[in-house]
Amino acid sequence: MLDLTPIFILGCTASAKSAVAVSLARLMSESAELPSAEIVSADAYQVYRDLPILTAAPSESEQGGVPHHLIGCMSLAEHNDAAKHARAAQQSMLDIQDRGRRPIVTGGSGLYVKFISHGISEAPPSDASLRAQLEELSCEQLCERFAQIDPEGLAATATDNRRYLLRNLEMVIAGSKPLSHWRQNWTEPAIGRGWIISREVEDIDARIARRAGEMLDGALLEEVSNIQGIVISDTAQKTLGLSLIQSHLAAEISREELQQSLSLMTRRYAKRQRTWLRRESWLEQLDANEENPQEIAQKILAKLEHIL
Repeated sequence: MLDLTPIFILGCTASAKSAVAVSLARLMSESAELPSAEIVSADAYQVYRDLPILTAAPSESEQGGVPHHLIGCMSLAEHNDAAKHARAAQQSMLDIQDRGRRPIVTGGSGLYVKFISHGISEAPPSDASLRAQLEELSCEQLCERFAQIDPEGLAATATDNRRYLLRNLEMVIAGSKPLSHWRQNWTEPAIGRGWIISREVEDIDARIARRAGEMLDGALLEEVSNIQGIVISDTAQKTLGLSLIQSHLAAEISREELQQSLSLMTRRYAKRQRTWLRRESWLEQLDANEENPQEIAQKILAKLEHIL
């Protein structure tokens, strides 16, 4: 019987995880022992159809003829969150398995991946009034309040990620229970097997800088200019780099400042992603520094064929 459990191909931004996932899916379609595969995105922002360049969504040619799901399927006015995305991903994976194919989940949005791989947390929903109060506090003040009510929860939180810090503190306050309580349903094993596409920090930083320049030399500014004046949801507005580009279009920062800030912001995001990935002990590291996506995919394919 064919193994149709999901495969997770993860990594920080600019690690080429999407290209590896496509290469793996194409290799699986050529294998006599493995089922064909389809790709399910675990990216928080590639779901938005009007920002493919900014979100680095794989183009039709980059998808290489492999079916992709949850890419460019929502308008910017629609709200998205980890739970909503995970439910859609779970349905896509079931549909793929019903067709006798194997899902490959790829992306770098930590909570979105976690909800897909380990189940949706039963944490209390966001409280607009409480969130507004917390938004008024500095990161230092948020940490002080967190330490007063749940020091262990604070220690388990990446405090350099303000949004993550806010959400964790909000759960503790709104749910009247420590952070560990809301994470306890994640003690179950993951629903599939996964790999981290790992590169040296210097390599990632260089790739990020190169991609930022290529985006700005391309149609990125035009892409963002085209959405000015339309209604954008709170989640879409958080797309990495969107506010910076809007500031440039409003003549508030120069092109040079935009490119530098965009690279810096993306490097910091990649650092947070690496921190999250290191904590996920169920994932296997794959060194990708000297190899192209197809070579990395060949390594994963060999591992999959070995366990048959």
